[in-house]
Order: sequence, then C-alpha cells, then structure tokens
Amino acid sequence: MTTEFTSLNLREEIVQAVTELGYATPTAIQAGIIPVMLTGVDVIGQAQTGTGKTAAFALPILHNFKPQKNPQALVLAPTRELALQVADSMIEYGKHLNTRVLAVYGGQPYGPQISQLRRGVDVVVGTPGRLNDLLERKVLVLSDIKTVVLDEADEMLNMGFIEDVEKILGETSPERQTALFSATLPPRIRSLAERFMREPQSVNIKRATLTLTSTEQRYYLVHENDKTNALTRLFEIEPIHSALIFARTRAETSQLANELVVRGIPAEAIHGDLDQNAREGVLGRFRSNKLKVLVATDVAARGLDIDDISHVFNYHLPDDAEVYVHRIGRTGRAGKTGIAITLLSPREKRKMREVEALTKQVVTRAELPSLEDIVKHRESGVVENLKVWLGRGRFKRELEIVAQLIELGHDPLNIAAAAIKIARADEKQRPIAEVSDVKPEAPRRSERDFGRGKRDAISRDETRKSGKRTHEEGMVRLKINKGKMHNIRPNDIVGQIAFHANIPGYTIGKIRIEEKVSFVDIPEKVVEQVLKHSGNYKIGKEKFAVTKP
Repeated sequence: MTTEFTSLNLREEIVQAVTELGYATPTAIQAGIIPVMLTGVDVIGQAQTGTGKTAAFALPILHNFKPQKNPQALVLAPTRELALQVADSMIEYGKHLNTRVLAVYGGQPYGPQISQLRRGVDVVVGTPGRLNDLLERKVLVLSDIKTVVLDEADEMLNMGFIEDVEKILGETSPERQTALFSATLPPRIRSLAERFMREPQSVNIKRATLTLTSTEQRYYLVHENDKTNALTRLFEIEPIHSALIFARTRAETSQLANELVVRGIPAEAIHGDLDQNAREGVLGRFRSNKLKVLVATDVAARGLDIDDISHVFNYHLPDDAEVYVHRIGRTGRAGKTGIAITLLSPREKRKMREVEALTKQVVTRAELPSLEDIVKHRESGVVENLKVWLGRGRFKRELEIVAQLIELGHDPLNIAAAAIKIARADEKQRPIAEVSDVKPEAPRRSERDFGRGKRDAISRDETRKSGKRTHEEGMVRLKINKGKMHNIRPNDIVGQIAFHANIPGYTIGKIRIEEKVSFVDIPEKVVEQVLKHSGNYKIGKEKFAVTKP
C-alpha cells in the first residue's frame, strides 16, 4: 500500500508546502523516519544520498515548531554546501509557517550571522567548526534546543569533526531529541550514538534498493603512479558523454583535473573550498555539456543533482565498500545504462574483494587499451568522420581547392592523403601515455637487489652514451634530473614542458628515460623558453629540473 504525505498526520501548512513542490508520495526513508520522529524518540537513519532524508527530519521538526526566543532545532552538516542545501529545503517546507532558518558555515564573515542570531532564529543549520566558534563567542544559545540532527555523520567523522560535534551536543539539553543520519555506521559513529542518544530506533533502507543492475562494473589493475596515464588511455577509447571521477582529497581533485586539462580532456574539480557561486558555475557548465568531466571528493559529490552521467571512475577505491555503491549509483539512472570503472593498484585488491562481497557481484577485470588499439581507434574515428562529410556533400569550396591542386599537377590520392594528415595534426599533441605492466608477484628481495644492480650498471653505461648521442638537426638535447626510479613518463615530460613553456607538444622531439635521469630533444629556437620555466615542471607534487647536459 502506497503512503501519501496526507496520511502522515503532518500540519496542514507543511502538507500544502510539499504539495506545491510537487511531492505526493514519501520516499522509503521519509515513510520510515517521519512517523518515528513525530513521537519524539531518538532515531538513526541509514540511507544513501538522494533518498530524500532532508525532508525525513525537516518535516517532523517543522510539525513541532512553536515560536520562541532561542533556536529550537539544530542541524549539523559536514560541508557548507550541504548546510546551505538543508537550510534552503527547510525554508521551502516551512514557508507557510514563517519559520526562520539560518545557515552558518566557515569562509563567511561573522557579522551577518551574529546579527541574525541576535534578531532571532528558529532553526540553525551549520558546520561543526563555525557552530563551535559561535558558541565560544556566546552568540549561539542552545539551551532551548528540542531536536538535534546529525546529517552525514560518517562524513563529519572522516573530516575530523567528531570532537566538535561532541562539544556541541554537550551544550544541549539531555532531554533533546536526537536524529542521526549516515550512509555508513563505522564503530566511532556507533560509539557516538551510544553516548548521546537514548534507545534510538533504527530505520535502514535495505541494500536491495541500491540496485546496480543497470551499471557495468569493471576494473583495471595498474600501478599507483600509472593511474593518470591509464585514465588518459581509457578516455581515448570509452564512449564518454559525461564522467564523474572520485578522488580522495581536495588537493588531489584539483591536481588531477589540471593534469587532465593539460592532456586535452576538459575537466574541473568540485570540492569544499569552492563557494556556492563557483560550485553552481561548475555544475552549470557540466549540465550544459560545456564540461565533460567532474573530479570530486565523496563529500563534495553529495547532493549533486545530475542524472545523465555515463561513466563513474574510482581513481582510488574508498575505505568503506558501501561508499563504492553510493558512488557508482550516480550512473545508470533514469532507465539508462552506466559504466563504473575502478583503477585498482595492487595494494587495493583487498578492498575490491570487500566490494564484491557487499554487492554479491563479480567486478570484471579488463585490460587497458594498447598503443595499437588507440591508434586504430583514432584512425577509425577519422574514417567515420570522413564518411559523414562525404554523405553531407557540403564542401563546394574545398572541391574548388582540390581542382586547383590537380591543375598544378598533384595526384588526387596524394591530395586526399595530405588533407587527412593535416586533419590528424593534433594527434601529435596527444602522445599515448605509457603504462607499465603489473607483475603477478613481486620477486624475492635478493632477486630484486640483483636485478637493480644489473640495471644500474646498464643505466650508467647508457647514460654516458646517450648524453653524447647525435640528435635531429635543429634540436637541442636537454637533461632532466628524474628517471625511471622517479616514475617519470614521456607523457609527463611532454605535458609539463608544453604547458608551462607554452609550446606545442608535437614540436618536442625524442625522449630517452634512464634510471636516474632523462633526456629530451627541444627545438633550438625555444630552448631558452623551456629552461626559463624549469622551476615549474612537476611529477605529482615533486618538481623536476630541465638543464643543458
């Protein structure tokens, strides 16, 4: 039997508000939580993002709303984005009750928030850090709080906010109602619930509702240092309409997005450091297809309202297998199929086994596209594009140019081949990234040491030769102070030099990578330009220098 909002015994003003918003039937978490919270008991709600949990706790709070001097409800959220989202929703749900809702978070001046608190607020939604600051300034009064909500509790734990949360709970009445919402319930969250909640009732949206049947799952086993190169190869082949890449940290999202842009893939990072305007700008470009790739942390991706994502990439697997399910649930929506790809380093194999145990599905191991695969794919793309234009027949002026060339004595086949050569010129600026094979098992220590010594001997001999080796006319050989032992790749060298020195990648000549150093041929006319930017070149966070040998 389907439950309607009208059957939940909510105040008429609330039912009117949700009806005006187009809601008729509550979600599973709402149907489970709302009747329990209306009785005043403590509650733990476990459900993934996008299940409607904001309304699940907001509507009971608003139902019990009575005007008073100090705040009567407090919602804690891990990020400013989520705090704003919850506050906006509560304002919408409570618009016919004239409920005063205030969002407080870091990165904004204290003055306006303090002024509004002094004028009077009914519901405060905030991040733990700013809430504690306001408590210390004695402008936030929590003595009359009737309901406290901990939203995304597992993320507050991951971000190091639990001690702040405990301080805030200690400032509220022991008689308060507490509602805790979390996608996962690690031991520290369970401990928090035991300390600050009174016989909470649990509402758990069963994992069966987290269906993955419309999503193809596969993984590629690659070394940690090869992950960006592997990603670049996949972008060559995969039919990607729009992609969401999950990284671990804010810094990693920015670094990866920048690297993808250097490699010709339009990407932007979305993380907690972005203000609301910047965030909306990024999402607007993504929704309008001006942007193909979003690189995000789990926290920043929460609350993203985007249905048409063709691919989800796990740059690293999350520590909790359930988070994996929540991530890949962002593709394969609205009746469409989706693809979830994990770049798995050897040390992450255990995590993949946990994922398979949770989902009761085997994630398929796949092989990365080879150099030959990518070249063939590129050529097929050129042929298909030519077929399209031949079918359209809209090249009148181009035919006139061809006729002129034929009159000058050029063979029509050579003209066509030269035109295709020009059309493919940009491929030289996209060198195919190298990815080393993952050995099935590491050798014993004695074997590793022997092999390393042998390689070093060969390396020293080759290095002596390579520095003196002749190179192409008009090119100058420069030395780089990083080699195989530093995991430097040809694509790193081309990408960094082309980007920082502002020269076309295809003008860069031969590259030779030795054990401890590398050599690269640069056009003579831009040598000084390349040397001038030597302090800017990086592999990850580590800089490398380019000098004359």
